[in-house]
Amino acid sequence: MIRKVLSIVTAAVLALPATADELSLNEISRYLNSIQAAQGGFTQINADGTISTGTIAIKRPGKVRFDYNPPERALVLASAGAVYILDRKLGGDPETYPLNQTPLSIILDRNVDLTQAGMVQGHRYDGTATVVTAQDPKRPEYGTIQLKFTDDPVELRQWVINDGDGNQTTVVLGGLERASLPNTMFYIDTELDKLRR
Repeated sequence: MIRKVLSIVTAAVLALPATADELSLNEISRYLNSIQAAQGGFTQINADGTISTGTIAIKRPGKVRFDYNPPERALVLASAGAVYILDRKLGGDPETYPLNQTPLSIILDRNVDLTQAGMVQGHRYDGTATVVTAQDPKRPEYGTIQLKFTDDPVELRQWVINDGDGNQTTVVLGGLERASLPNTMFYIDTELDKLRR
């Protein structure tokens, strides 16, 4: 398992450009605000060391969808200010949390401004990418999100969420592509109806 995790992380790092410059917080904020709708593949390294893969769809503001590949078949949706976690194998009602109680809400906000007071806890260049650690200054108890960006062109490559319970989840993006995504992709009721058929 450790070897598999290391190979995925190594592959992600090798995919980064050899030369890059540190991006300013304003440049990163502009880039995040420019993402209206995008999708791509992801690899997730969970807190217990297990690995999940799937596809991600983002529609700002406030919407994200993680479709996990088998054998998991899980679905995580954020829309209408809530996060829904649905286990399609078990069925039943999804777990539900307020979106503003997760660090992911920072990049899904209508207007991302990483320069606001108390949001950024760290900003550095690690030799391959710009790394920004951020938290919601109004709700620091819900944890942080560490974002990794490459430049030329600016691209979000990875994030690490450290939640309020001390759990860490890493998501490595396979490359986000701009797309036209219908709002219906982010409706939990649609997914629940599919399970009931």
